[in-house]
Amino acid sequence: MIRWFIVIFLALVCISWLSPLLQKLGFGKLPGDLRFRLFGREWFIPVTTTILLSFVASLVSQLI
Repeated sequence: MIRWFIVIFLALVCISWLSPLLQKLGFGKLPGDLRFRLFGREWFIPVTTTILLSFVASLVSQLI
């Protein structure tokens, strides 16, 4: 169980880090991606983008 929390956390960190590139590709503006401003900072939680990219990664891993 803790392993899944670590994987999800790392995926969210990686996607947040790559969000400028993903926004140019159209990701990050999908329904279900949360973007809000709190304490003077903009926060981004890419829920739908994470699910979509993990689905694509699982398809690629099944093909390999």
